[in-house]
Amino acid sequence: MELIEPAADRHRAWLEFRDEWAGEQLHGTGVSADYDVSTPDGFAAWVAYLRRQSDMSVPVAEGRVHADYWWIAEGDEILGAITLRHRLNDFLAEAGGHIGYGVRPSARRRGLAGWALGQVLQRAKERGLDRVLITCEDGNIGSARTIERNGGVLEDVRDTVLGRTRRYWITL
Repeated sequence: MELIEPAADRHRAWLEFRDEWAGEQLHGTGVSADYDVSTPDGFAAWVAYLRRQSDMSVPVAEGRVHADYWWIAEGDEILGAITLRHRLNDFLAEAGGHIGYGVRPSARRRGLAGWALGQVLQRAKERGLDRVLITCEDGNIGSARTIERNGGVLEDVRDTVLGRTRRYWITL
């Protein structure tokens, strides 16, 4: 397994990844209705957008924060995605957190999310963060356990615009 930066030459693998979710939200991917990722040109534009989000010299859109995006890959297959947001805005402090991730249904229960989260926590520390907020849906027991195994301490469970949300802090 490895974390790779989004790449336009992974279009077919991305579509296979996306299609497996069957309408579930693609957590950690940064996918946006602004880009038609089903076409090669739209996918390439979206990948370029994701890469720009990490460049601190390029302003981000209102309501957004700079972020790093990676795909969890094994060979040519994309198994998941994970995002590290460089700071929190009001929405992220309430509901979204610094890190978001998701693993395709066929690759779940293999420890991929925990492995990727551990990798990104190290990168967050290298970015100068001393603690990070990670959230998950209240009923997502697998994600809650993943966060807790990586040092997450539950601050609270609250109703947010995303629904009932568990909010964890991890000290780096």
